[in-house]
Amino acid sequence: MDFTFSFNQLQALSNLLTPADQEEEELEEQPDEGAITFQPGQIGPPKKSNSTADSTTIEAPDVKTIWAEDDVPEGSEFEDIWDTRQQPEYEVLFKQRVGTEDVFLGMSRKDGSTACCEDMVIRVKLPDCKPADLTLDVKEHFLGLRSSVYKLGLHLPHPVDSKNGRAQFHSETHTLEITLTMKREFDFINFA
Repeated sequence: MDFTFSFNQLQALSNLLTPADQEEEELEEQPDEGAITFQPGQIGPPKKSNSTADSTTIEAPDVKTIWAEDDVPEGSEFEDIWDTRQQPEYEVLFKQRVGTEDVFLGMSRKDGSTACCEDMVIRVKLPDCKPADLTLDVKEHFLGLRSSVYKLGLHLPHPVDSKNGRAQFHSETHTLEITLTMKREFDFINFA
C-alpha cells in the first residue's frame, strides 16, 4: 500500500486536529469567571435538601420493610445452615449446537471455548431418589434442587432463560440432567 499524501491533504488533517488542541490551551489559560469548581464533598449524588419548597414529592419508603427486594441476592432463601440434608455430586457442562458446516468447514467461526456455547448442562447424581421426590426451581442466576435426602443451591456462572429448559431423569444411573439456554449480553458477537 502506498501512503503518500499531498500537501493539501496534510494541511486539512492538521486543521481537523488543531482546533481541539487550541481550545484546550485557551481554556487552561483563561478560566471562566462563572465556572463551577468541584470540591471533594461534591462527589457522588447530590444531597437532599430538607426544605419543603420542592415541587416534586418523593414517596417515603415503607417503614416496616427492612430491605428492598433488590438487596437480597437471588437464591439466598435456599441457604439454610441448619438444614442437614447433604449436597449431591454435580457437574456443569457447556454445550454447543453445531452442524456439519461447523465441524468440517468452520463456517460459523465457532471454536471449543465456552464463549461459543449456547446451552448449559447440569448433571446431578441423586442415588436412591425418585423423580417424584424432586423439586426443581430455576431462576436466571440460581438453580435450586430439593428432595427428602438432598439439597442443592447452585449459583449459575451465566444467566439462563428460566422459562425454557429441559430436565430429564435417567433411572439407570440415578442422574438428573438439566439443560438450560444461556442468556449472555454479547452472544451476537460470537454468532454473527
